[in-house]
Amino acid sequence: MLERIESPQDLRGLSYEELHGLAEEIRDFLVDSVSRTGGHLGPNLGVVELTLALHRVFESPHDSIVFDTGHQSYVHKLITGRHDFSGLRQRGGLSGYPSRAESAHDVVENSHASTAVSWAAGIARGRALRGESDRTTVAVIGDGALTGGMAWEALNSLADRSDRVVIVVNDNGRSYAPTIGGLARKLDGIRVDPRYERFLGWGKRTFENRGRFRTFTYQTVMHGKRALKGLLTEQGLFEDLGLKYIGPIDGHDQRHLELALRQAKDYGAPVLVHVLTQKGRGYEPAEQDVADRFHAVGPIHPETGLPIVPSRFGWTKVFADEMLRAGRERDDVVALTAAMLAPVGLQPFADEFPDRVIDVGIAEQHAVTSAAGLAFAGMHPVVAVYATFLNRAFDQLLMDVALHKAGVTFMLDRAGITGDDGASHNGMWDMALLRHVPGLRLAAPRDEATLRSAFREALDVDDAPTVVRYPKGAVGDDVPALRRVEDIEILAELGEGPAQVVVLGVGAMAPTAIEVAGKLAAEGRTVLAATATWVRPVPDGLLEVLGDAELVVTVEDGLTDAGVGQEWAEFARLAGRTARWSHHGVPREFLDHASRAQVVERVGLNASAIAERAGALLA
Repeated sequence: MLERIESPQDLRGLSYEELHGLAEEIRDFLVDSVSRTGGHLGPNLGVVELTLALHRVFESPHDSIVFDTGHQSYVHKLITGRHDFSGLRQRGGLSGYPSRAESAHDVVENSHASTAVSWAAGIARGRALRGESDRTTVAVIGDGALTGGMAWEALNSLADRSDRVVIVVNDNGRSYAPTIGGLARKLDGIRVDPRYERFLGWGKRTFENRGRFRTFTYQTVMHGKRALKGLLTEQGLFEDLGLKYIGPIDGHDQRHLELALRQAKDYGAPVLVHVLTQKGRGYEPAEQDVADRFHAVGPIHPETGLPIVPSRFGWTKVFADEMLRAGRERDDVVALTAAMLAPVGLQPFADEFPDRVIDVGIAEQHAVTSAAGLAFAGMHPVVAVYATFLNRAFDQLLMDVALHKAGVTFMLDRAGITGDDGASHNGMWDMALLRHVPGLRLAAPRDEATLRSAFREALDVDDAPTVVRYPKGAVGDDVPALRRVEDIEILAELGEGPAQVVVLGVGAMAPTAIEVAGKLAAEGRTVLAATATWVRPVPDGLLEVLGDAELVVTVEDGLTDAGVGQEWAEFARLAGRTARWSHHGVPREFLDHASRAQVVERVGLNASAIAERAGALLA
């Protein structure tokens, strides 16, 4: 049946029995396809019926459907005619998130959480101002993303308007990990409150007027021993905002999902529909998983859910190990995470020191400012976050941490080019942003040994923010230094006499710097390759290492024109050095999804391209 679905219109003539069969077929398709390519499996298995209902009730793209984060949009892609998943998250294939380049049905491409309600509020207000009163905007947001403050700012604003917005809370009790905090407890309470039993049928609608709010209620209808108690009202969690509420709805009951969504659509003003779903629905390995391994997977064996290629020892695991050791040695070390406990490597620390881990939910701003407070109280906070998500808390890092000289350590996982998750996940902005923060110290370790040492050095700094950045994936072999010149580590010296060319590699690009040096030396030049673990402030010994070199080449996986290389070059010029500099990094643009190696090649960060450009400058 799936191959006959080319657009949402094709769903509208199907019976509920046919929809049930289609849902099963979609789940089989997802397991088969994602097991080959990798991707976000669990979230998509959980929203099959919900996505079918959305596209039967609303008329996309006339009505806009905004998916928060977007990693649960695979079913949406199938319904809107995109059936070729063979290249999912690969160069030239489908994006793992909504993409305007792919379809008019896709609205928001960014995969950062808690933004959907704000998007919907803006779209709906714009359409109201244009007189487009027949168009509804739908925001689909998870209970995990609802922990983000931005979502509540939007809800507060929406409640004061009468624009046509439907907010669907996809409540599966999880984000990447189980949802925590007061919101999670409240939603748990709603799930078990007998006043809000899951809908088994719909009663006759009646109306009541209570003050300035109109409340829709439904008469109770008995089904065996259970009573249907549906309502559209100001439910406790949202009543102070004045938002209308429907739910909770069984997110796998197609008929009642559609009835609830139609009532929300017909209301013509902001309504929140609370939908209960099961992450990983219909795939036993995912249903039984308690560690959220199926939130995002690499290629797996579909029968068992086990990875085809076991993960190698990675950068995150190195940090996890060193963090646990630090926790055992120092009782002032405390960890913070934004709903990413396991992905950033804090789970072992949390298992042993549960009272010293704070999971704030998807609320990076709160995490950073509360870390400043922890430092003031005498603790040393470690904020572990993906590099791309630190962007969301830059103001807090600048004004709450750095301004107050707070000793807070930031561990930036997945820094640099990450590749297959696309533009919003590449951690390529951090060095360009952080070089503007007064007093901040930044480390870019090149291997396991330097990651461990950089983290320990960061913990000893109590009067300024420290940042340690490292890439996604497996750790390569250690890259030993031949010798040190103060803070600069010499990795290779090729040719006789003073260096004509100095190649400086930043962090994980240090091996590339060595390779570039080798290629230039093969052309008869004297070359020195070097790096520094601590790259900001400018490392001591830099000028001595540069010597009288004719050309200095910098290689980094951050922005070319605003990164570490540019800062070092400016420092050298102010010191009177006249060498030419050639900077190699990531261009200031949003990079399409592809493998990391493909992105590296496309932006010219491979050793051959760098050596060729350097050779041309020396010719």
